[in-house]
Amino acid sequence: MIPNLISGIQPSGRLHLGNYLGALKNFVELQSSEQYNCYFFIADLHSLTEDYDPAQKTNQILDLLASYVAVGLNPKKSTIFIQSQIPAHTQLAWILNTIAPFGELSRMTQFKDKSKVQSENINVGLFTYPVLMAADIILYDANFVPVGEDQIQHLELARTLVRKFNSRFGDEFVEPQSLVTKTARVMSLQDPNQKMSKSQPDGCLFMDDSPEEVERKIMSAVTDSEKEVRYDVQSKAGLSNLLGIYASLSNKEIAEIESEFKNKNYAKFKKSLAKIITKHFAPFRRKKDKLLANQNKLIKTAQRGNKIANKIAGEKILKVEKRLGLML
Repeated sequence: MIPNLISGIQPSGRLHLGNYLGALKNFVELQSSEQYNCYFFIADLHSLTEDYDPAQKTNQILDLLASYVAVGLNPKKSTIFIQSQIPAHTQLAWILNTIAPFGELSRMTQFKDKSKVQSENINVGLFTYPVLMAADIILYDANFVPVGEDQIQHLELARTLVRKFNSRFGDEFVEPQSLVTKTARVMSLQDPNQKMSKSQPDGCLFMDDSPEEVERKIMSAVTDSEKEVRYDVQSKAGLSNLLGIYASLSNKEIAEIESEFKNKNYAKFKKSLAKIITKHFAPFRRKKDKLLANQNKLIKTAQRGNKIANKIAGEKILKVEKRLGLML
């Protein structure tokens, strides 16, 4: 039997290069491997834990859905759905809340980090975020979850909750395994000591940036006072970040790129990198624009995925309720 795999992204604004190299590129490769039964969802309920404009939320969901399809996720090969449209996610999250250890939740690093960033909006949803994440995963009997290192702690909680539930109520859930993705750590173009973030637009390369925007941002990216194109994170953090981006999008080794630009200045290297980025994302931009121009078709894509997900998750939640003695 082909193992199940699941992952999701929050619809909280335009996707950038870090999102692509850290998640989306890997999603497409996992789908293309045909080794997994893939589920990819839009985590709109999770996005409610951050400050947001309700008037923009639908557009953000559609934008992310268009990005999923434009980047290469195929609704005929993967189940693509919207989290909020599957009631079983919140139903199971509440049930898991009743067995989730308070102490473990209070030790979650991401809760502490986000609480500092949004100190005026430290809501309960931020605290219980990992419990909803666990529900997202185990509803679909996911064997594997592709995660970055920052999500491993959350996945361990999901595994803990599976063991606690199965031990108390009987074997119902599959204990998920992490599929740790090895990805380049993409840093801000303006501050190479900080991760690339949409909160710093000038230091952030968005996947749908125009060629002109890409060139402007790359040419103004922070480097150093030297002239040698050489990878050295300690003394040449900005240039090393650009070299990492170049290598990731060109499928070349960093040593090969260093050799290619030996005795050439930073301007020539940056111009070449801007062309690499523009060319790489040109098909994505064209397809995304086309998808967003026909939103009804895009919505139908989500509805088909929602129907599949609702059937699977609905059947699972009924089994869970029966184990809890909630079904007459």
